Amino acid sequence: MAKEIWKPGNMLYPLPVVMVSMADQSGRANIITLAWVGTICTNPPMLSISVRPERYSYPILRDTGEFVVNLTTRGLVFATDYCGVKSGRDVDKFEELKLTKADAAYVKAPMIGESPVNIECRVRQVKPLGSHDLFLADVLAVHADEKYMDEGRKFHLEKAEPIVYSHGAYLSCGEQLGTFGYSVRKKQKGSRRSG
Repeated sequence: MAKEIWKPGNMLYPLPVVMVSMADQSGRANIITLAWVGTICTNPPMLSISVRPERYSYPILRDTGEFVVNLTTRGLVFATDYCGVKSGRDVDKFEELKLTKADAAYVKAPMIGESPVNIECRVRQVKPLGSHDLFLADVLAVHADEKYMDEGRKFHLEKAEPIVYSHGAYLSCGEQLGTFGYSVRKKQKGSRRSG
């Protein structure tokens, strides 16, 4: 199998694409779209976002130390792109996109009401790394839209049609191919084990 060798780069794709909402010290809200986000710890619950220092949102995040990660969906794909290419210096993104500002429980940053999941965060540490600074943040609360809960209170994010980002393209998530641990579960009686 032939493969080309490329120069070092970020080829970890696809990535979750999220809209991060915040408010400056005067209460002016903004949204930035980010794909360089990740889970970093379960206990305590923590996540990270990476932001270029020249972005309009950077000093807001640095000064307030608070933000909300809002998961994105097929229905939010236009807003997701818009919030990534338009600057909050020039436009009020909540107003322009007719997005709902919802109050968070622990931070002053507004949540995006149309998002199926909102994750309230408080910055613990900022690590300058080069082109981007890494914001390590504690998760203070998670808000999940009840319309994606079934009768047993199980949350079904797939019904919200989440999207991901890959090399400049937004993609919808596909069909379920398995569940965690399915590869080692005992097979039903009469089924054959392959291996």
